[in-house]
Amino acid sequence: MSLTTSEAFLFLPFVLAIGLWTAFQDMKEMKITNVTVLILAGVFLVLGWTVLPFDAYLWRLAMLVIVLIITFVMNAVGMIGGGDAKFAAAMAAYIAWGDWGFVGILFAGLLIITTFVIWTARKTPITNLAPDWKCWSSGRHLPMGVTLGATLILYYLLGAFAQ
Repeated sequence: MSLTTSEAFLFLPFVLAIGLWTAFQDMKEMKITNVTVLILAGVFLVLGWTVLPFDAYLWRLAMLVIVLIITFVMNAVGMIGGGDAKFAAAMAAYIAWGDWGFVGILFAGLLIITTFVIWTARKTPITNLAPDWKCWSSGRHLPMGVTLGATLILYYLLGAFAQ
């Protein structure tokens, strides 16, 4: 894993809070707000230069822009929601260059798990615990913020504790 322990520990409290908030917010409203995305990007902008070499910091910012362009196109053709696109772009800045393949596999695995769990939960009385949550009645649409948030959190937990 290319993510350093010091980077993981610096960002982990923020990633944990923002990732959990994003998952909750997307389950409840089926929306990831611009404020959430700006906070995620802002934390990286403010703190990233303190733990990363300047060239790595700039490459991570470039990845944010590249992923934003790609996900914007995906949103334009109806593949993903706008909030998902922006969150994925902000999230890209947090991923070390050598970890993109690992994070892709992690995301794919978590996407399968979260899809199964949410679709299964929709068919159970557990939805009565939060009957106003929009994710229960969103048809084939899933709250991708759950998967994106979980991916970022798990990546940073592994970076902090599994090295």
